[in-house]
Amino acid sequence: MKTLKARTVSVLFALGLAACGAASSTDTAEAAPAKPAAKAAAPVAAPAAAQVQPVSGPQVGDKIGETAADRAAAREKKAAERAAATKKQDAELAAKGVKRIGWEELMPEGEEERLAQMYQAQMAMLYSGAGVAEGSAADTAVQVGTFNTVKELNGKKIRIPGYTVPFEYGADAQIKEFLLVPYFGACIHSPPPPPNQTIFVIADKAIKMKDLAQAVWIEGTIYTQTQESELADAAYTIKLTGIEEYTY
Repeated sequence: MKTLKARTVSVLFALGLAACGAASSTDTAEAAPAKPAAKAAAPVAAPAAAQVQPVSGPQVGDKIGETAADRAAAREKKAAERAAATKKQDAELAAKGVKRIGWEELMPEGEEERLAQMYQAQMAMLYSGAGVAEGSAADTAVQVGTFNTVKELNGKKIRIPGYTVPFEYGADAQIKEFLLVPYFGACIHSPPPPPNQTIFVIADKAIKMKDLAQAVWIEGTIYTQTQESELADAAYTIKLTGIEEYTY
């Protein structure tokens, strides 16, 4: 009897535990919400291509400044303007009876060839091997050339550009006579040009030379009259009527 009762209690206890477990499982299933089905991962969209914005300023690699064609056009324009200004000035000078000339017009026909031969003879002498003793009479700047002139220029009113070489120097030097030469430094830093490429200028009023490196325009009456000086001999003489700065 005791055994039956104990077995009966065990069965009842087991049934109670089973019932509790089922209930717990059911309650748990009801209490826990169902997990949603996993969704497929959305594909990552590629970033939209950046829109290129137009840039008005200079870009890397662009050339700064004018193009070769622009520079060529600017040079042609400037040359045309200069030619027009020169033509206008020549007309104004012609109205006054003045002619603008270049240094080559001071040399008579065939003079350039003769001058070239003289220079060649001088170079041959200098490099003959004899040499020149420093401080000797031969150690001086030799003026090579002739006094041959263009006779038709005598007494003509002309205008010619050149560089001034005064006989006196100083901040307050007032001069009435000076040389006009075709290149800077002649007679001072380099040998003098030929006599027929050197002009002796005489002014009525004293002139103050400000800058020897500045080219000038000389206007006056030219004569085929020789003048000698310590700096150089000149085959032409000009009686000055005007002087002004040469604009490049």
